Parts: sequence; C-alpha cells; structure tokens
Amino acid sequence: MSTRDPERRAAVPGARAPGGALPGPAPDPLDPAVEPGRWALFLDVDGTLLGFQGRPEDVQLHASLRGVLNALDAGLGHAVALVSGRTLADLDRIQAPLKLPAAGLHGLERRDADGTIDHGVEGAALDHLRAGLTDLVTRHDALWLEDKGRALAVHYRADPALHGTVLDRVHALCAREAPDTLAVLDGKMVCEVKPRHADKGSAIRGFMARPPFAGRLPVFLGDDVTDEDGFRAVNALGGLSIRVGTQPAGKLTHAAYRLADEPAVEAWLDRVRQAVVPGARPPNG
Repeated sequence: MSTRDPERRAAVPGARAPGGALPGPAPDPLDPAVEPGRWALFLDVDGTLLGFQGRPEDVQLHASLRGVLNALDAGLGHAVALVSGRTLADLDRIQAPLKLPAAGLHGLERRDADGTIDHGVEGAALDHLRAGLTDLVTRHDALWLEDKGRALAVHYRADPALHGTVLDRVHALCAREAPDTLAVLDGKMVCEVKPRHADKGSAIRGFMARPPFAGRLPVFLGDDVTDEDGFRAVNALGGLSIRVGTQPAGKLTHAAYRLADEPAVEAWLDRVRQAVVPGARPPNG
C-alpha cells in the first residue's frame, strides 16, 4: 500500500489522533516512512508484553518474546527498556537471562544502559499507610497487599466488586496521612500508592537524556492509566504513544495509536525486528 493512502498516513510519525479521538492503528514498522531504526523503545510489562496472572510472581517472558526483545535490543543499539510498576529486581526475574535497561516502581527506580541505578527519593510517607492497608486486606479475604518497599499495591482481582471499597479506603488514608506527597493509581484490578515525585513519564525522559536513547525517537507501549504519563511524555518529545487493549468507557487516553492485545504486541514487535534486523532468522529465545 502506498504511504499516500489516507489510512497509512495516519500511522506514520508526525500524525496525531485529534484530541479526544480514539487512537488509530499502530504504525507498520515495515513501512519505510516510519523509520524504526531511529526508535528508542519503551515497554510496559503487565497487560502489554504479557497477560495478567493471578499472582504477579507467576509472570515471566516466554522464549519467543524473549528472542524478539533480544534481537530488538541489538538492532536498536540497545535503546530498548522496560518501564513498569514492578520493582527492578522483579523485572530482572521476568526477563532473565536478558538484562535490558529498566524503570521500576513507576519511575521511582531506574537502571540505565550502562548499569547505573537511580533509586530516586525514598517514600517515607508510605510508612504511615502500611498499617491501614494491612487492616483493609485482613478484613477481606479476596484482597492482597503487595509491599514493594517504596510503593504499596492492593490487588482485588479475586473480587472485582471490591474496587470501590479499596479505592475509597486508599484515598481516605492518603488524604489523612500524606495528601501532598503521595499519588493514588487506580489500575487494572489494583489500587497502588506511590510518592508523587516520579512517574513513567519522568522515567522515559530520564532515559532519553542519556545514551543510547538520546537523539532517538521515543516509542512507548502501555495499557493502563499508569501509562498515561508515559504517553504524554513521548508525545511531547515527538514520539509514538501506543495503547494496548480496549479503551475503557468514558475514559480518554493520550495515546495516538493502539494495538489489540498482548499477542498483537508480540506480532508488532516482531515486525519491528524484521525492519531493524533485515534478513535475520526468527529468534528462538
């Protein structure tokens, strides 16, 4: 198809979905006009690269996707990073034996390509919330509190009807204990609290300020409300923001493009691999 086709024109760098419009289809990396060799690629994990599991510790990259990421890392000059709400240690467990640059805890900690780790500022305000959140989960068997050290997450996947109860209680605790320093993230079957000073957008900007990401076009894939800061950041830098999954009713996104689900993400990333590593055999992990 020619890039003069109106459908294709909406999927090349520089084209933006109008404000409030649904995102358009993700750009085809095999289209020469897209220039994927210039990209710096930032990837959320849960709900983007990999499907959700009952417990976060059950998630791990499968061999075919690990192989695609390994090839992309080489083909993009090591400008590939994971940007997630998980800790750095958990991201390394998931991607092993790869060790891509990564931002954990929604940007509170970041490991650059040279191995330098920025642990950011400690979130001491969370200490005041632990008792209240522990009391909440002990009163509901379906709830589970994940303590990430500098972020706290209450999971209610086992009983989605508890969403309102969890969100109201978390907001009330934050308003009482640390209203100016903590942010509440209302995610997919999880309500998370973290220090307000860092987010996925600041993590991406931090990566983009240093090699090998500096000077490249940022591309970020995410699926949840916690990824909107990342979408805003790459849009401001002239990059590509790609939302994965369906658009929640009544909610807008800052993403300009979309992919249907995690298998669609893997297929799209493999097309990026074909574009940046031409002639390479399909990876086997």
